[in-house]
Amino acid sequence: MSSEVKQEKKRDPNDPCLFCTDPEGTTLQNELAYSGRDSYPVSPGHTVVIPKRHVAEFFDLTSEELTACMDLINEEKKLIDEEFSPDGYNIGANIGPAAGQSILHVHIHIIPRYKGDVANPQGGVRHVLPSKAHYKRK
Repeated sequence: MSSEVKQEKKRDPNDPCLFCTDPEGTTLQNELAYSGRDSYPVSPGHTVVIPKRHVAEFFDLTSEELTACMDLINEEKKLIDEEFSPDGYNIGANIGPAAGQSILHVHIHIIPRYKGDVANPQGGVRHVLPSKAHYKRK
């Protein structure tokens, strides 16, 4: 009897692209983009907005796609406000593996924030570089 533990192979979200193949849980969509709740939410209501065209980098979106994504961000904010009543928001996109992008198809995170969800929220998105998160006076 072998003592080897069979490792489960993880699905590569880029082969095929997770956001191009039958996206589940779509909440809103327009001609150029769609949105849905994040599969691994960091807070209640965490949502992603995704252009329908497969494009890896945010900076490669057309102005029409950017507008379509912004329209959905604004519509999702209204829905999230109604359902979850957050106290604030972070909005962002990871662009490139060095920035933490793991699915190479643009997706913009809408992260609702709640009073007390972290001890000190000062610095917000600056926390991607923890040593730079809190402002230090010179």
